[in-house]
Amino acid sequence: MSLIRLAYASEATFKAKPVEKGVEPNVARILMESRRNNARREIVGGLYYGDDQFFQYLEGEEEAVRNLYDRIASDGRHRNIITLLEEPIDARTFTNWSMKYVPLSSDVNLFLDEQGMSKFRPSGFNRGQCEEMITLIRNSSQDGRVVSHDGERSNRNRQSVIPKGILAGLIAAAICLVGAMAYVGTML
Repeated sequence: MSLIRLAYASEATFKAKPVEKGVEPNVARILMESRRNNARREIVGGLYYGDDQFFQYLEGEEEAVRNLYDRIASDGRHRNIITLLEEPIDARTFTNWSMKYVPLSSDVNLFLDEQGMSKFRPSGFNRGQCEEMITLIRNSSQDGRVVSHDGERSNRNRQSVIPKGILAGLIAAAICLVGAMAYVGTML
């Protein structure tokens, strides 16, 4: 069995819609299809979508990965597809993911800042940047992260995990709790 890894970048052909349940709806459909189909073909990997751009990393049996990549290349949801990395591997590194989606903003924004990039443009990644993005995807945790997609870079850095209304409510509740504790303390 000959295993390979493949990373590519592409541009979305769809107009990003408001995020539902943490994932842009078109991307959510891609993920559902990928997870279902990749599991059957024993393909693993990860996906990041931001600034209308995809970065996807795949690992698996050479023929299965190449067939999938051919299907992706003919998928109308992608254009300007560029192979960033394609080479044999000895073992899988994404063993538990048929398709891991990374809805990060903070880690990817830090990566972009370190690289001096104002937008997510994986088609211009060099090998080192590609490897760093793969590592970021592999090591990421989806807990407590904010979905990153279209928008001005300056607006992204201001995104919060907690919506403003909920944050205001939590602050008000904390103030009430502190006041109640102070009052009870005076009664003892």
